[in-house]
Amino acid sequence: MDSTTLNSTRRGFLKSSAGSALMISFALPLATKRAEAQTTNTFSPNAWLRITPDNRVTVMCGSSEMGQGVLTAIPMLVAEELDADWALVGVEQAPADAAYNNPLFGMQGTGGSTTVRAHWTPLRNAGAAARQMLVAAAAEAWKIDASQLRTERNQVIAPDGKKLSYGALVEAASKQAVPSKPTLKANKDFKILGRPTRRLDVAAKVNGSAQFGIDAHVEGMLTAVMSRAPAPGVKPKSMDEAAARAVKGVKHVITLEQGVAVLASGFWAAKKGREALNVQWDMGAAAELSSAKVSSMLETAASNAQAVAVDKGNLKDAAANASQQLSATYEVPYLAHACMEPLNCTAWVRQNEATVWVGTQAQGPTQQVLAQVAGVPTDKVKVHTTLLGGGFGRRFAHDFTISATLLSKISGHPVKLIYERADDMAAAFYRPASVVKFEGALDDKGQPSLLRADIGSPSIMAGSGFMKIPASGVDAMAVEGIADHHYEIANQRIAYGQAEPGPQVWFWRSVGHSQNVFFLESFVDEMAHAAKADPLQFRLKMLSQHPRLRGVLELAAAKAGWGKPAPKGIHRGIAVAESFGSYVAEVAEVSIGKDGTPKVHRVVAAVDCGQTVNPLTITHQMESAICYGLSAALYGKISHKDGRVEQSNFHDYPVLRLSEMPKVEVHLLASYEAPGGIGEPGTPPIAPAVCNAIFAATGVRVRKLPIEPAALLKPA
Repeated sequence: MDSTTLNSTRRGFLKSSAGSALMISFALPLATKRAEAQTTNTFSPNAWLRITPDNRVTVMCGSSEMGQGVLTAIPMLVAEELDADWALVGVEQAPADAAYNNPLFGMQGTGGSTTVRAHWTPLRNAGAAARQMLVAAAAEAWKIDASQLRTERNQVIAPDGKKLSYGALVEAASKQAVPSKPTLKANKDFKILGRPTRRLDVAAKVNGSAQFGIDAHVEGMLTAVMSRAPAPGVKPKSMDEAAARAVKGVKHVITLEQGVAVLASGFWAAKKGREALNVQWDMGAAAELSSAKVSSMLETAASNAQAVAVDKGNLKDAAANASQQLSATYEVPYLAHACMEPLNCTAWVRQNEATVWVGTQAQGPTQQVLAQVAGVPTDKVKVHTTLLGGGFGRRFAHDFTISATLLSKISGHPVKLIYERADDMAAAFYRPASVVKFEGALDDKGQPSLLRADIGSPSIMAGSGFMKIPASGVDAMAVEGIADHHYEIANQRIAYGQAEPGPQVWFWRSVGHSQNVFFLESFVDEMAHAAKADPLQFRLKMLSQHPRLRGVLELAAAKAGWGKPAPKGIHRGIAVAESFGSYVAEVAEVSIGKDGTPKVHRVVAAVDCGQTVNPLTITHQMESAICYGLSAALYGKISHKDGRVEQSNFHDYPVLRLSEMPKVEVHLLASYEAPGGIGEPGTPPIAPAVCNAIFAATGVRVRKLPIEPAALLKPA
């Protein structure tokens, strides 16, 4: 078989199809007409749940489970208002369908710590409507007014104590009208929400029955690996296709715009075939990319930042009247997502339909994009969402699903495409590298009177293919965490300068907050030191109108023993941030080794995320977010030399080891505010908290990540 070439670009498909995916409008799948009786004798008044005669409740989850606990949170929202017996509640992954669109996204997708925030009311409505219909059915059966009945643990109960199970009422309840505005419980009546609850997916993950994308198997499938182009637009200049085909088990060699794929009877054969293929690339101008060039471009962009996100007061007068002025430049590198499960997708394209089995964060866009790739109607694309072995935003991209679908279409076989970790490390989709130039000033009372931040960074909005930078020129994701801070400083200017060194940038856990909170909270500490003020009190004085930020700062400080002597050799740093609707403060306790290596011993976190679903999940997510942020602060770096990425796996892109994990204490503030996100807000404060503790220990200010131990050694 001859090598096959298909001209299709990842970014082209993103631009042409992902954008249209965002036009889907959300509609809560609660019918306003009379529900029809189910032919299967199942009560299913909406897309979210069904109840069967055996009294079992099954909740459909339209969001992706990547370790954040949505397969438990979504059922809890429904079960609370349904008054379900939690022991009888199960969960299933929903198909790709507009009925499961995320209300905040307008499409079916998981990210931005939105699942609970988006579904807090819709899914409670779904459960409450079902309960009201069950009560109405029981009222008709008993000839009694519905207002006299109550529900508890999958039962409708009459004043005299007689009971009907939900299972016994499924047929009659299916004939009831679906309420358009069911009555929701008051918070004080919650029996499930707000209580620590063990996750429903744990047993399957422990016994091995849980299915991740890499577990997918289709009879007759081929396994594919790809020699990826080192940079967008780079073409092969030579390859040894005959040598690849000579490897036992190799069936096809297929060239796509993204690279050259080897398809074989199994992974090992495909891998050996790719090695034998020995693709040599014509790097062209891409070979000029280096980390030094990236830094230079970003610094120039920051120095010339003209897209103004915040402009208030009078900086010139504030500087003229300042008692002290200070400036600093901060920088972070590109970061990979480093998901523990390598990226993969199994695709099968047939005459008029396409099916994929994939751990994706974007079922809705995936369905629409792959319809164009496969050349079939959208409703003929079936997306089977598996569990995700880590997502962090990476699995919202379509590169791996597009390639797998193309390979199946061309080869005529079901194909499982697997990225080795080195493939993904070099596949771009990085957190943006960024540079920020700060200027600050203090008045004669030691209070900040001026803050200027000029940010140089690539644009996620421009690179996404489905968003556009507004006329202002400000990429909101490039400035979030600085432009939306809550410190009460009278004179401010926050501006953005776009620079595009070349690598594709993408959403990374907490997006712009991950780097910008490090920048801002470190510089705030610099101002506190210049003012000879306690870093905690310095922050509190600038947050007089922001009780939720004050609340988490004060709680974290109190629980950490701020202001009291730390253990010998231990130093503390503090940072706070609001992101994704939640407020988090963290205190890090750090020591410095003789060789300058920092060790984080304890992290105390205080969280105000509004009303909660599962406090146990909040704790787990905070621990996870802190671990993820620590990995980035201590080790994370994607660097380039001669146009190529220098990292390939965990030996040269380290992540936090078990022995390095600090003790993490999580404290929740009780709140009746609207729910905030929790998967991402724990990440932004950890790097500045650690670096502020390092300054307390050494007097050395860390302005560039990852932390370099040698730079922390005090001069002789």
